[in-house]
Amino acid sequence: MRLPLAVPALAMLPVLMPCAFGQSAQSLTNPDWIKPFPPFHMVGNVYWVGTYDLSSYLITTPAGHILINTGLAQTVPQIKAGIEQLGFKLSDVKILTATHGHFDHVAGLAELKQMTGARVMMSEQDAELLESGAKSDFRFGDDPGARFEPVQVDRRLNNGNKIELGGVILTAHHHPGHTKGATSFTFDVRENNKIYRVGIMNMPGINPGVRVGGMPKFPEIAQAYARTFHDQKEMKIDVWLASHAAQFDMHKKYQQGDAYNPDRFVDPTGFQAAVVRLEKLYRDQLVKEQQSK
Repeated sequence: MRLPLAVPALAMLPVLMPCAFGQSAQSLTNPDWIKPFPPFHMVGNVYWVGTYDLSSYLITTPAGHILINTGLAQTVPQIKAGIEQLGFKLSDVKILTATHGHFDHVAGLAELKQMTGARVMMSEQDAELLESGAKSDFRFGDDPGARFEPVQVDRRLNNGNKIELGGVILTAHHHPGHTKGATSFTFDVRENNKIYRVGIMNMPGINPGVRVGGMPKFPEIAQAYARTFHDQKEMKIDVWLASHAAQFDMHKKYQQGDAYNPDRFVDPTGFQAAVVRLEKLYRDQLVKEQQSK
């Protein structure tokens, strides 16, 4: 099972394999989603514990840890090993959440919840995706290849809600379009007497087969995307991270074995440029759809 990333983003994400509109999630593969990658210290209390491309972020606190994005079911052992390799305990993970409810980011949630006893927190609009195992997805709901083990959501998040643990406060930002409940998280990190504004952003790409002018199960999708582009362009981010390594050029900014450098992912200009680029692709597709009517 491999769920594709946004077709319009393919030009900026060279690691993705080619895909076409209408393809099944199961028919698409990306070996970088399961390819191992060593865990590493990103900035402050933020660590990478994902695969080569699928982002999983461990945010540590004195009261336990937060894990954002759990990857595929088969990559759960990699996440566990990465956390332990960094010197932390999987059992200390108290909160599980995700940037959106597609299986490449949440298929490991059910197992990790069982392993840790952590609370699952998800946007109000994507909670149904988790609890239905993706059956309620507006695009891939009828595709068995996009399914995952359902998981109960313990807390439903709305725009502006806070996740608080051990003095760390994450703000949830509702950025719909890619899914109805796509969410970004912002928080402050202090390192060497400097404060970094960190954004784990859900970039608003468009999946194969999605008509941005309106979907039967998401008629207001055009307005959702437009609002997300507007809101993201207004955000002030120092450290830009995202749901996939390729989306924020992680492998250009960090090479395996590089010395720790908290400034490595400071890239406010790159974030804004990526939002503008994706917005243009959205507008171009909207025009094409309107012309084809």
